[in-house]
Amino acid sequence: MEGVLPPDTIRQTLVDFLTERNIQVIDEGIREKTSGTYWVVANLFGVRNTLLRLRSFCLEDKEMANTRLKELLLSLEVRSRLREWLQSLALQNLPVSTVRQLRKTTRETVQLYIQQSGAKFVQDFGKTVDWEKLSVLIINRLQDSSAIASSLETISEELALILERYLEEDLEKIVAQAIPILSIDQVIIDRVNATTPQNLEMAVQGIVKSELQAIVNLGGILGFLVGTFQTVLLLLR
Repeated sequence: MEGVLPPDTIRQTLVDFLTERNIQVIDEGIREKTSGTYWVVANLFGVRNTLLRLRSFCLEDKEMANTRLKELLLSLEVRSRLREWLQSLALQNLPVSTVRQLRKTTRETVQLYIQQSGAKFVQDFGKTVDWEKLSVLIINRLQDSSAIASSLETISEELALILERYLEEDLEKIVAQAIPILSIDQVIIDRVNATTPQNLEMAVQGIVKSELQAIVNLGGILGFLVGTFQTVLLLLR
């Protein structure tokens, strides 16, 4: 209670409320509308002087006034009463017109606040959030989540099936359509034309040399196998 509504705030509210005009209205209202003992007290003594003295006390002795207000809050059990009232408060117990008006007022207040201070609120809120720590926390939670793991397995299987079906049916068509668009043949021609004769000759010699070496190796292997086969046949005869 002290954190939400401290005694100093209550004292300042009393000071702001007890103006000369308000004190006069309260005094006149009590004089006119009371009866019996209260009427006698109101007309003989009045409440004007009492309220003026209360206002002066709150202005002149602030610490003492705060102490008295704190003691008054404790003695009246305002905290427990307020907690019970808030716990028992429900929209079902209010009239329909009041609920509708409350919803309308809340909606308009939120819309007005977002329009006027929404951007600043988002900026200030973003500065107070440690996004790096938050992202690490979210990733760790997702990694440890069994639901996410099972969902990822199902999603990966479905994606694999979709890609397999897509590649089987449309890959050849996509490549055939992409070659003219990308002008791959023209790119190859331009690269060959841009190559110097010396570099082109060296590239051709390297390719021919590697291919000829492969042919020589293949011939040696085939010759060895044929010779071995013939030798085995001669021995068997």
